Amino acid sequence: MTPLAPLAEDAELVRAAQAGDRRALDRLLRDHQPRIHAVCRRIAGNDADALDATQEAMIAIVKGLPRFDGRSRFSTWVYRIATNSCLDELRRRRRRPVVGLPEHDGVPIEVADDRSPALSEAVADRMLVDAALSELPEDFRVAVVLRDLCQLDYAEIADVLGIPPGTVRSRIARGRAHLADHISATSGNRTGGDERQNPQP
Repeated sequence: MTPLAPLAEDAELVRAAQAGDRRALDRLLRDHQPRIHAVCRRIAGNDADALDATQEAMIAIVKGLPRFDGRSRFSTWVYRIATNSCLDELRRRRRRPVVGLPEHDGVPIEVADDRSPALSEAVADRMLVDAALSELPEDFRVAVVLRDLCQLDYAEIADVLGIPPGTVRSRIARGRAHLADHISATSGNRTGGDERQNPQP
């Protein structure tokens, strides 16, 4: 799972946006929207729910920004909102079938030539991970996405989910084990994929 690239420091933009600077608010939303969508896409497993959850998360960020007190990183606060928005969307649409799709999730594939074998392999890897994630129990899936895609540490994930760090560690370990088993079973004789998709902290 390709980690999201870290953003530049948000603190100055947050302060300006809280003071009423619309351009700063627009910049924050523009910078974080691809990451919000990436998180929602991985948790939801389909673009329809991910897009709805992303929209709800963006609205919640705008409404909640005046109350953001800086006790956590802004990105951690954003991931908490995105995660909750996505889980709320999934609860509202529980009967909708979850189908893994190969659309981009906000993490660019840095290959210029569409005919490149590297692009085909990247798309295949993305589909493989999406399919494996869709098989995980929701609790495991969320924890793994926050760790391996968002690169949050255990304390930050515990803060986002409102659970003890030990529970976070257990969910990630069990989720990674399920992912490794699923990817190994579906990738046949491909080797080295488990380590690539399941980095250790």
